[in-house]
Parts: sequence; C-alpha cells; structure tokens
Amino acid sequence: MKSKLILTALMSVSLMACAQETPKVKHKKAPSASKSETKTMKFANAADPICHMPTEPDMKDTAVYKNKTYGFCSVYCKDEFKKNPEKYVQK
Repeated sequence: MKSKLILTALMSVSLMACAQETPKVKHKKAPSASKSETKTMKFANAADPICHMPTEPDMKDTAVYKNKTYGFCSVYCKDEFKKNPEKYVQK
C-alpha cells in the first residue's frame, strides 16, 4: 500500500513537470466569425512556424516581415515569431 502511494505521488510530480514545459496555445477548431465577415489572405507560410498548424486564408493573427504576411493560429505564436523572425523565416 505504501509503495502504491509513493508511486502515485512520483507520477503526479512528473506529469506536472511535463505540463509546465508545454506552451499554452489554444487552437481554434472553427473560426469564430462567419466566412462573409472575414478577409481571406494568402500567407507566405503554409503552416504556423511555431506550432506547425496549417494556415487558413481567414486567420486573423498575422505579422508582416520583409514585406511578406505570415499567418498564425494564435496570439502566442505570433508573439513568439516577432521575438526572432529570422529563426522561423524560410530562406
């Protein structure tokens, strides 16, 4: 019984440690606004350079770098890109 309790405690601690390292990105499953209200754009990237989620023409989180518009799934990914765009831009 004592070993089961210790094992449970160790597993809980390890799971909590792993969860803290993962970025807190909330991906949207469906666009919040209707298609008629949003502008569609062509992005320089086919996938979000941070989390690698495919870009869609109606994404609202965008950034312009060297006259190219990049699409992002969330504000978090856009902010990470802005910190060091050269790291994520395809050459």
